[in-house]
Amino acid sequence: MSQARPRHRARGGGGAARRAERSAIRIETAKYIERNIPTLELLNEEALQIIEENAETVLEQIGVNFVDCPKALDIWRDAGADIDGERVRLPRGLARALIKTAPGRYTQHARNPDRSVVIGGRNLVFAPVYGPPFVRDLSGGRRYATLEDFRKFVKLGYMSEWLHHSGGTVCEPTDVPVNKRHLDMLLAHMTLSDKPFMGSVTEPGRARDSVRMCEILFGQAFVAKNAVMTSLININSPLTFDPVMVGALDVYAGAGQGCIISPFIVGGAMAPVSVAGTLTQVLAEVLAGVAYSQLVRKGAPAIFGAFVTSIDMTSGAPSFGTPEASQILYGAGQLARRLGLPFRSGGALCGSKLPDAQAAYESANTLNAALLGGVNFMLHACGWLEGGLVSSFEKFVIDADQLGVLHRIAGGVDMSENGQAMDAIAEVGPGGHYLGCAHTQANFKAAFWKTGVLDYKPFETWQEEGARDTQHLAAARVARLLAEYRQPAMDPSISEALDDYVARRKEAEPDAFA
Repeated sequence: MSQARPRHRARGGGGAARRAERSAIRIETAKYIERNIPTLELLNEEALQIIEENAETVLEQIGVNFVDCPKALDIWRDAGADIDGERVRLPRGLARALIKTAPGRYTQHARNPDRSVVIGGRNLVFAPVYGPPFVRDLSGGRRYATLEDFRKFVKLGYMSEWLHHSGGTVCEPTDVPVNKRHLDMLLAHMTLSDKPFMGSVTEPGRARDSVRMCEILFGQAFVAKNAVMTSLININSPLTFDPVMVGALDVYAGAGQGCIISPFIVGGAMAPVSVAGTLTQVLAEVLAGVAYSQLVRKGAPAIFGAFVTSIDMTSGAPSFGTPEASQILYGAGQLARRLGLPFRSGGALCGSKLPDAQAAYESANTLNAALLGGVNFMLHACGWLEGGLVSSFEKFVIDADQLGVLHRIAGGVDMSENGQAMDAIAEVGPGGHYLGCAHTQANFKAAFWKTGVLDYKPFETWQEEGARDTQHLAAARVARLLAEYRQPAMDPSISEALDDYVARRKEAEPDAFA
């Protein structure tokens, strides 16, 4: 019996190759942003000097509290600070002298060297939402986060092209004991992604676990000489350092790992209502925190952090995307650059309960301010909802998609011969069109940024496909990315050693849920 012949003769492999290229699963990550655009300098020299002098006055006359931190008080006393109980007052200029050993930029290494990031200078690194106890998605609504939710977010972060960093507590997995969940979160970052990540700061012992697990992943000798984590040390504003954060700072700075020294400011509640007053307090707190990190270990990487929002004076709730918050961000960026420190701020911040128009406007206001304000490390770059109480799956992919816009803006304008396009203008001439000209054919694939979420189809096509709004389009993208996820390879002996460490640490103490 003869075989049936194909009905149409193939015309070569070009079409099939192109179809295969379009359908192939790619896991790509853009390099961290290297800005080719200027920063926005909001404050003039006189204003900056006033804020700097006022911050020195705060440190000298008012001081900062190191609560239940006897070791830190001893370190400060030896450095020449005036200690009164738990109050630390710094002689004028002491903090500035100490922070000179903090690097202006440093590399945070990823287990995949191609994914390592350089933090500082003109660079911008994106990391996802951090800390919410709740999650939300279109099918399940708002609920307490689980470890499985956490793992899904790590996978989405790994699959997101414009996201450079896996982050830290992308959501708080409440189905795992409080004293053990950091082990599961670190293991997820280490095994489900090969991007850089953050360590645990909720208790000094958990910070030590983070360092030890990194020694398994990277090798003890490598960790001793290189930064493999950048972790968040929040100041308990106003002007207070608590033992949990100071203990974590002791561990990470002592191990030469990066620390974001970040006041947590709600203007009008935890700082003055004025922009200049808030900047003064932020600068004083950061100076004290970074200076202390250098007393722990000279040269330890430290980032000038500024998480600032204002308060709704009617409801008392924090508000996001406000002009005052942007002004503080711009000013803090200038102060950080004058100190020669990397700068952390920004994110896709919003107070909305859903990934709706309010969320989009508020997030865009902060994302654009962070780009123009010279932010080097952007935490909460995607997924933030409801004032930081919720990690949203749909908003995660919407925000992560929009980070591509910031990449394109940061690249500046191409003024090469190809960018000038004089050959195209000459070829088309008056009255023609550019669709078929040689320059368009050579450049169309990369000429315009292309969304992976939003819909630009004609109305009829959009309607035929279900008339989906942005949230439904994002839900479909979440499902597709998770379906396409492929775990990055890892040396089996390292994977076994990490699993063994986690198992032994969990067995060493009883579960605690408070």
